[in-house]
Amino acid sequence: MAEPKPPTPTPGDIYKGWLFKWTNYIKGYQRRWFVLSNGLLSYYRTQAEMGHTCRGTINLATANIAVEDSCNFVISNGGAQTYHLKASSEVERQRWVTALELAKAKAIQMQAESDESGDDCPAVPTTSGQGGSCRNSEIQSTLRTLNNKVEDLVTCNDLIVKHGSALQRSLSELEVIRVGADMGEKIRQVTERATLFRITSNAMINACRDFLSLAQTHSKRWQKALQTERDQRICLEETLEQLAKQHNHLERAFRGATVMPPSFSNPSLVNKGGVSGKGDASDEDDDNEFFDAMEDPAEFITVPADPKYHRRSGSNVSGISSETGMDEQSFDDLSLASNPESPQPLELEPVRQRRTRIPDKPNYYLNLWSIMKNCIGKELSKIPMPVNFNEPLSMLQRLSEDLEYHELLDKAAKCQSSLEQMCYVAAFTVSSYSTTVHRTGKPFNPLLGETFELDRLRESGYRSLCEQVSHHPPAAAHHAISEKGWTLRQEITLASKFRGKYLSIMPLGSIQCIFDKSKNHYTWKKVTTTVHNIIVGKLWIDQSGEIDVVNHKTGDRCHLKFAPYSYFSRDVPRKVTGVVTDKDGKAHYVLSGTWDEKMEFSRVMQSSKGENGTEGKQRTVYQTLRAKEIWKKNPLPEGAENMYFFSSLALTLNEPEEGVAPTDSRRRPDQRLMEEGHWDEANAEKQRLEEKQRTVRREREREAVKAASSPVEGTHQDNTQPLWFEKIDDPISGETMHIYKGGYWEAKEKGSWDICPDIF
Repeated sequence: MAEPKPPTPTPGDIYKGWLFKWTNYIKGYQRRWFVLSNGLLSYYRTQAEMGHTCRGTINLATANIAVEDSCNFVISNGGAQTYHLKASSEVERQRWVTALELAKAKAIQMQAESDESGDDCPAVPTTSGQGGSCRNSEIQSTLRTLNNKVEDLVTCNDLIVKHGSALQRSLSELEVIRVGADMGEKIRQVTERATLFRITSNAMINACRDFLSLAQTHSKRWQKALQTERDQRICLEETLEQLAKQHNHLERAFRGATVMPPSFSNPSLVNKGGVSGKGDASDEDDDNEFFDAMEDPAEFITVPADPKYHRRSGSNVSGISSETGMDEQSFDDLSLASNPESPQPLELEPVRQRRTRIPDKPNYYLNLWSIMKNCIGKELSKIPMPVNFNEPLSMLQRLSEDLEYHELLDKAAKCQSSLEQMCYVAAFTVSSYSTTVHRTGKPFNPLLGETFELDRLRESGYRSLCEQVSHHPPAAAHHAISEKGWTLRQEITLASKFRGKYLSIMPLGSIQCIFDKSKNHYTWKKVTTTVHNIIVGKLWIDQSGEIDVVNHKTGDRCHLKFAPYSYFSRDVPRKVTGVVTDKDGKAHYVLSGTWDEKMEFSRVMQSSKGENGTEGKQRTVYQTLRAKEIWKKNPLPEGAENMYFFSSLALTLNEPEEGVAPTDSRRRPDQRLMEEGHWDEANAEKQRLEEKQRTVRREREREAVKAASSPVEGTHQDNTQPLWFEKIDDPISGETMHIYKGGYWEAKEKGSWDICPDIF
């Protein structure tokens, strides 16, 4: 027997119907009942479950809706929730997409109105299930009745105005008329109009009475329902707080009873990429931080190249790079290290012994939920946080950590081929995330005008400078220059949102790398960082998104993809893949690896279109030579788990140094106190600095207002401009950013810091 045709959803406030939802690789797509209501898309296994069990809900106000093909579409909510859905036909898919887009627009409008009103009282929510549907229908019916009564009142008001004006005119005419034949006719007209006015007035009074009666009847019911929802919300908050306290207590008791081996230091990473241990349980049965979204299919696959490409040959094959004639051994021999035009680097002895330890992190208890429950949906930089959530480094120092693997740029500067150079630049972009895998602490927000220098000229041949160039929004500019022939500069503004179970950090801004010899100019951006298990569980970090590294001189491009973690994925966690192409779009190199361990690259010998993927997309097959390691993460120092998981470079960043500017992050007192383990004093000092900064900002605003009203021009000096950076338009990339204008290292050599403000 043929399966009965699913009911066609009817557009409106509530939209229902059957869709196929991807669950996992074992069960594939499963038929689910979806309900769209009040900007929320919920799903159930069957219609009968609507009264008691909701399998999942996604908020459309922050969701992205994308159509993949004739029947498939995807709904994603910031990387945390992803629904891969399939309709039975293209027409049904279009109906759903239209309804979802309309519901999303309405949800965004309602959220904006709620934010503007600032009212903390929530509307009466609609409960899922049959009871909720009846309640929603009753509310909708009442609202329609009230709306009809309002329309009746408007109509009566118009009629009263019309007939009242006519009656007034008739009365005026009656006063001036002469007694005679026309007297009877005029009196009859006045009587008729007075009767119409009386009828309309009575109708108005009756409509007002009905409206008032309905409003009073339902007002009490809604007030009671609203109070019930408020009580339930308070009860839920108290329950969550108790659960968080119990979890924290159990975790501390467990740590005190046993010593966990390093391989199990992060329980969220156990069995990653392996087979789930849930047996036959459905993917929707658990409510945890891992959603049942299918991981994105690989855009390409690689296979070993034909043996003829491993022998020296003069043949020219389509799809092969210009170096096809080289065998694998000659590629290695003629690679970067044997560049005859680049002198071999000299072994440089460090001029000073850098520290290898900092004081161990104290084990202070703090109720995270008591602070974070009032911060949901707010900008992280505007939330006052105690140092308990921090690590003893500023954001400027974290930016400088990008240079930990500067050797990749040193090797890139020696490359003869711009395509090989692109591989090393791409590996450098990935390496900057390797230090974040265990770093769940929040860096200190720099004060306006705060700086940080990293002078490694004699040890490693480079030195860098960072400055906080803006406070709201917080933005930092970074400039690094190397004797090996490269310059790195970036301006990063952090946007962050706390979403309850996870925290998303979106770096905005651009990074540029310029090589002196070839004049190759590269630009790229950073991906999104997500911190999971904010309330309950062990914190862990994931990086997800895509990066396009572009060479503006040659048109070469490398597309890197950071795969988000998926519980049901068969791939290794933290996977990164990339393809290096020339200006014509022809692939020359393939990169693969993980952002926390290593990256490999291999040369593409030939490419072809392969079979269709799991979602109907045709994937490219690259025939490649044997992969070579291009970057590998340095091991963490001994005892790093007690030192905020700092790398060897990070341990030296806050080490006191003579001769640095008075605005340097090393001189920040709250950060120094935290590093030394005096957290109570650090919290007090942090509040003092923040209050001082607010006072300075208010004084600056008063001076600006006074200067604007002053008749004498040029009497006000703007002291909000950065000291060492200036904002210019880059003619190569077309971007506007803060560029180092010089003068810092000369001032350091002279020891002249008179122009530096007193920010600490």
